[in-house]
Amino acid sequence: MRLDKYICRCTELSRSEAKKLLKQGLIKVNGEIEKDPGAQVYEESDVRLDGRQLSFAKARYIMLHKPMDCICSNVDELYPSVLHLLEIDRAFDLHIAGRLDADTTGLVLVTDDGQWSHRITSPKKLCAKRYRVQTSKPIPESAIERFKDGVQLQNEKNLTKPAILEILAEKEALLTITEGKYHQVKRMFAAIGNRVVDLHREQIGEIELDPDLGLGEWRYLTEQEIASV
Repeated sequence: MRLDKYICRCTELSRSEAKKLLKQGLIKVNGEIEKDPGAQVYEESDVRLDGRQLSFAKARYIMLHKPMDCICSNVDELYPSVLHLLEIDRAFDLHIAGRLDADTTGLVLVTDDGQWSHRITSPKKLCAKRYRVQTSKPIPESAIERFKDGVQLQNEKNLTKPAILEILAEKEALLTITEGKYHQVKRMFAAIGNRVVDLHREQIGEIELDPDLGLGEWRYLTEQEIASV
């Protein structure tokens, strides 16, 4: 990790404030003054600010039950960011692993561990996500095989990867996909002539949304949940 970023992770300092301290020679790494903000340091490095040893902040892993009308972004736009729901220090230093549309509810994972997040979001990892879907029209049994074989989305060259569809009721189903294309679930149902009217994510990988979490509520992941990714 870059030294300036390391200092920010261990303190409440901004990147520019950290660089000023480095320029002033107030930072020592393993006993030597270090002025280069890009110098590489590690969790076990002995980094001291004006003689005080800095402790590397542990990565945070959070499960959030996303409500409607908020966005999975670090920047407020038409709707506010879901990060406003997290009543913790430096919430906006976190990032969202697996985003949801503003009108979609359900499980969102939030962390500051980039490698852990990558294992969820990378297309190569094929991390499964399960959604509960409500549609405007009845879902035909034939949709099970069509989704298993892959469907052609508008403006896409290739078929979607095999998906698992479980029909629960005339207009309700569970859909498990391993991709994260733009509006994918809605576009898959549109491809078979149906429309999604309500969408809720229940699971990412082996992590299921805690039923005790109400809309807008969150908790830290357990060690077992973290290790499952």
